[in-house]
Amino acid sequence: MSRPDLNLLVALEVLLAEESVAVAARRLQLSPSAMSRTLARLREATGDPLLVRAGRGLVPTPRALELRARVGQLVQDAGAVLRPVEALDLAVLARTFTLRSSEGFAETFGPGLIARVGAEAPRVRLRFVQKLNKDSGPLREGAVDLETGIVSQEMGPEVRSQALFRDRFIGVVRAGHPLSKGRVTLSRYTSGRHISISRRGLEQGPIAEAMAPLGLQRDIVTVVGGFSTALALARSSDLIASVPERHTGGLRDGMHSFRLPFAAPEITVSLLWHPRLDADPAHRWLRRCVRDACADPLGGSPRSESRESK
Repeated sequence: MSRPDLNLLVALEVLLAEESVAVAARRLQLSPSAMSRTLARLREATGDPLLVRAGRGLVPTPRALELRARVGQLVQDAGAVLRPVEALDLAVLARTFTLRSSEGFAETFGPGLIARVGAEAPRVRLRFVQKLNKDSGPLREGAVDLETGIVSQEMGPEVRSQALFRDRFIGVVRAGHPLSKGRVTLSRYTSGRHISISRRGLEQGPIAEAMAPLGLQRDIVTVVGGFSTALALARSSDLIASVPERHTGGLRDGMHSFRLPFAAPEITVSLLWHPRLDADPAHRWLRRCVRDACADPLGGSPRSESRESK
């Protein structure tokens, strides 16, 4: 079956509203003969005469009366689809956004983000899910609206990204730990017992890679999956945790932090999303909220590594 010409819907709406070929032709800026041919096509498509002569005018058939309200709504809906989206009204926006991030990101930046979103769009909900790998499948499939993380080769080439902030690794121990007093040297750092952080249970990571050129390695006594777990263990023992500084700001309250005694690795944490949401007004607003929540408290801005379309 051939697909119907949807342009006929507009002509049908005007004809049924005016009940006049001449008036409908003027409204649509057509000649009367062209409008008559359009009416003939409509009659053929619907299998009904639609408008029939009564004296000097035309009157609608029962089928035309039945179609009048439906056609008007269809044309109105089609027009809404083809118009630019109206201004976003945050007061009535009702939507749940899923954010995929590390537990450290959610614990550190989540409270401020939730407060901001709640103040501006009270009917919006945020759902945080833990990021266990760098697979961009959830973004591509629509299971996730936003991610935070480090841009890598494992991500799909279509994924949009924008740098949020730079972070560096620091050492953290409990209050009163021997390393909380005096200068932390390489010897003191490497002689301690350490916690390794890896979602995949690996002992090697950025800290091990930074120490390798020095011919040094740590004594890893346990491997955990997240920053908060590492800091909880370090808080109640003599173990040493090496964690990103900004990711763990609130989690380190009451603990002693120190600069690592070697060139500490730096990472750039980025915001990631799928391009199909690029122009969505609500999604753009949420991206702005996340960027503001992660803004440098000292007023600095991360070096731009944006792949976001301008």
